[in-house]
Amino acid sequence: MRLSRYFMPTLRDAPADAQIVSHRLMLRAGLIRQEAAGIYAWLPLGLKVLKKIEQVVREEMDRAGAVEILMPTIQLADLWKESGRYDDYGDEMLRITDRHERELLFGPTAEEVVTDIFRSYVKSYKDLPMNLYNIQWKFRDERRPRFGVMRGREFLMKDAYSFDVDEAAARRSYNRMFLAYLNVYARLGLKAIPVKADPGPIGGDMSHEFMILAETGESEVFAHRDLVEMGAPGPDIDWFGDLEPEVSRRTSLYAASDEMHDAARFEAMAPDKRMTARGIEVGHIFYFGEKYSAPMGAKVTGPDGKDVNVQMGSYGVGVSRLAAAIIEASHDDAGIVWPASVAPFGAAVLNLRVGDAGCDAVCEQAYKALSDAGIDPLYDDRDDRPGAKFAATDLVGIPWQLIVGPKGVAEGVVELKRRATGERQTLPLDAALTAIIG
Repeated sequence: MRLSRYFMPTLRDAPADAQIVSHRLMLRAGLIRQEAAGIYAWLPLGLKVLKKIEQVVREEMDRAGAVEILMPTIQLADLWKESGRYDDYGDEMLRITDRHERELLFGPTAEEVVTDIFRSYVKSYKDLPMNLYNIQWKFRDERRPRFGVMRGREFLMKDAYSFDVDEAAARRSYNRMFLAYLNVYARLGLKAIPVKADPGPIGGDMSHEFMILAETGESEVFAHRDLVEMGAPGPDIDWFGDLEPEVSRRTSLYAASDEMHDAARFEAMAPDKRMTARGIEVGHIFYFGEKYSAPMGAKVTGPDGKDVNVQMGSYGVGVSRLAAAIIEASHDDAGIVWPASVAPFGAAVLNLRVGDAGCDAVCEQAYKALSDAGIDPLYDDRDDRPGAKFAATDLVGIPWQLIVGPKGVAEGVVELKRRATGERQTLPLDAALTAIIG
């Protein structure tokens, strides 16, 4: 993409009401624009990042055996009345009445819709296990939306729902999502810690939140250092085999946010390897058994020929929230430092003297080579000051900068800068392209 033809409205300063780093940088870098309290338009750079995060999530859900569907944003109130949640949900639910006086709502989540879909088609335990997921916009009318897309009213969420014949099978489904989530965060360049979450009135031990470590995190995280240093399981595990040992390796080590922290237990379980850090919640997985299947009649015929309510779990990832969380975990004084997996462009080609025949020719050659290699470069071909080009490229966080100026062209070299480290090298063009392309 040529920047002279692109829409990238960067700002010198963020609005005064942007309180956290990610909100300030997303506004300054032209990723988002606020339309109303807690509601944002995603501009071209932000949308590219959002789509890349979404794709990583999708690939890991598919790998773990989940099946994608797309559920509506507008839902029938009757389904929520059937589950018993319509009156209990409170003011966060945006309730709507259509021209025929039917009660509708803008979905804050989708347990009722997915249960209705399941019960309409699945009748036998032989069709289980099943996990249906959805990447869709949700709306919760937060009383005090704040921190940009970190806590907005409208947000993009991946919500998955598992259906199993009994609790033992439900645990196996839970374990698949537990490990798949760790792979998602690792691919996004994040260090994620699974911490035990409050299961509420249902009880049990099958509820975890995933916290990524960031100095600006909203919560305090207490964890065994071995858990923090443990890598993601990776893609080459047997997703339908026995995953309990992989999960137990992690859940046997202490990890809790400040809400669930027990200081005495922490000292006992991690006497020599206690670690405390700030964290941001970016995912929640939860087993809730028959909470929706029983009132909504989602049954299957079991191996003994008798009908049983299916056992369900839900698994949520805030896709739009992740865009902000990545920035909170990866930025510097100059701007965003995107991991390569979600960067809006793979490299930037900076022409420091537009109109100079030599500079123009080298830039065109580099732009074509990077495009042909699938790097998706951004070519800054604007007639602007070099300092402004450097500042804008640092701000938006593109991983590589290939800098072309008349002096370098005369000497047969270009400058290559790696955004994450600030390292600069002077290289022939072919060597610089090799460094970027690999």
